[in-house]
Amino acid sequence: MTTDKRNMTAGHLLAFMTILIWGNTFISTKILLVDFTPVEILFFRFLIGYAALLLIDSQPIRFRSWREEMLFIGAGLCGVALYFLLENAALAYTLASNVGVIVSIAPFFTAVLAHFFLEGEKVNVQFMIGFVMALAGIMAIGFNGSVLLRLNPAGDILACLAPVVWAVYSVLMRKISALGYPTVRCTRKVFFYGLLLMVPALFLFPFRLGPERFYDLSNASNLLFLGLGASALCFATWNRAVGILGAVTTSIYIYIVPVITVASSALILHEKLTWATYLGTFLTLAGSYISERSRKRRGNRDARHAAQAASDRI
Repeated sequence: MTTDKRNMTAGHLLAFMTILIWGNTFISTKILLVDFTPVEILFFRFLIGYAALLLIDSQPIRFRSWREEMLFIGAGLCGVALYFLLENAALAYTLASNVGVIVSIAPFFTAVLAHFFLEGEKVNVQFMIGFVMALAGIMAIGFNGSVLLRLNPAGDILACLAPVVWAVYSVLMRKISALGYPTVRCTRKVFFYGLLLMVPALFLFPFRLGPERFYDLSNASNLLFLGLGASALCFATWNRAVGILGAVTTSIYIYIVPVITVASSALILHEKLTWATYLGTFLTLAGSYISERSRKRRGNRDARHAAQAASDRI
């Protein structure tokens, strides 16, 4: 196996491992919501994540230019502060199923932004076919066979903004990965700006330190899972995958989050699976596969063209 193929395989494994963990975070969040507010969970998980990354690698990324610094600030604002605040705020106004469906279309927004702002990240018809299939599957899973779609404009608009800012984050991380810094340091710096930009929200939403809540084993273990696993580890592995595979290919894995969530619900929370769940799971996985194949074929074609151009020059 060539080095490029090994890197691509590693990128896919990192993306899948990340999504496997992210698909289970709702369980921990649901448990923590008994004693914590959404903004408290968000702040504490990323604070734990930042501390863990600092212990792993304390070397700073030195300031070079404001242009470079703005990439990190933008990534922290979009990927840490805004995305999760928008998602949590949307849940206060609309159904969780609506939010779950809407935020899962992040790959589409990522593909659109990457098409215009990143070289070598163009989309094609096959990608769009896969997107439509995956979206249909996500909707089937989210609405669980219900024929009624209850719209809540305020919440649904907030939910629509969440995948847009995540798409911006993905594009920014692709640009950051090209700078050549170690992944852990990049992720830590993004967390730093995310936490800094999150501070104003602590005064707008209910927030308290409440140290007595951390003595509860369930609270402590779930916060550690979100902070160490879903934040420190997963953001680092996701950012690395984006650097290897590109923003569009990596984002395709987001389609699989509802599938993992449904499987976890059945195994851990013993929630009932319906025909719509099985159909949605099939459509989501099939759509993800078609979109990924479109990216792979394009990559192989570009590689052949590059090789042919090189041979013509010799």
